[in-house]
Amino acid sequence: MAISNKLTGFKSFFDEVKVELKKCAWPTKPELMESTVVVIVASFLLGAFVGLSDFGLAMFLRTIIR
Repeated sequence: MAISNKLTGFKSFFDEVKVELKKCAWPTKPELMESTVVVIVASFLLGAFVGLSDFGLAMFLRTIIR
């Protein structure tokens, strides 16, 4: 009995998820491509900033330690 209640609960949950996903405003392909490019460029810039900061701080600490 408990298993059938859980299965009914899962089915009900996924039915509700399906209904809610139909209400979503999905991006168009151009919007998705633009967002993807923005994320890739931002990730690259952040990575470069962190890398350069790490390099600069490492050089600074080497100077202080010697």
